[in-house]
Amino acid sequence: MRKKVILFDLDGTLLPQDQDKFIAAYFGVLAHKLISIGFPYSDEGDKDKLTKGIWSATYAMMKNDGGATNEDAFFSTFGALTGFDISDKKDLFDEFYKNEFQAVSATCWKNPIIPDVISKLKDDGYRIAVATNPLFPLIANKYRLQWAGLDINDFEYCTSYETSRYCKPNLKYYEAILNHLSVRADDCLMVGNDVREDMIARELGIDVFLITDCIINSENRDINDFSHGSWNDFLKFIE
Repeated sequence: MRKKVILFDLDGTLLPQDQDKFIAAYFGVLAHKLISIGFPYSDEGDKDKLTKGIWSATYAMMKNDGGATNEDAFFSTFGALTGFDISDKKDLFDEFYKNEFQAVSATCWKNPIIPDVISKLKDDGYRIAVATNPLFPLIANKYRLQWAGLDINDFEYCTSYETSRYCKPNLKYYEAILNHLSVRADDCLMVGNDVREDMIARELGIDVFLITDCIINSENRDINDFSHGSWNDFLKFIE
């Protein structure tokens, strides 16, 4: 495998998880945090407003066209829809990710082979980066990598909502990574578990490998179109 840079997705790839349980747990603790810092909540109407606000703000990041960072897209959309401005409370979210967010780790698990693969790639001289959909701040990505038995410092770069202006499957998301790392598409391999969001990198000329342990294939595409397999298979692939 003659590549210089290997890009790894996080959710369901470096960090095995049940995605539906992860989202439900994350949105649950986030809602409680917002209520604790003053979001008006007294009845089902407030509950609906809060839930819709979180989903809509997340969707705004997913559809971001580059006009703002994903972080600003989230906070401005949430404030506009709910009337509850949290843009001046961003420091409280660091505490949230250090504390309440840790409960979400129960929806994830470690695969002991993954840290070994990362260590091998580093020893072999590969540049490695985390190409996670930038819907979270860097601090959250740091903790999620820890849940997987990894250290964010093992990676040259990790996308996050503070600096990213696009999300998967927008090709501009991948172009921004290439620009940041100053590499060509054909120097890279993208490793991920989502057929739509991760394998689309191939359209830029990035080689891809589909991890099937926690595969997401919402469009029921033929995965034989891609190099694919378990983490054990990937280890054989890189060897």
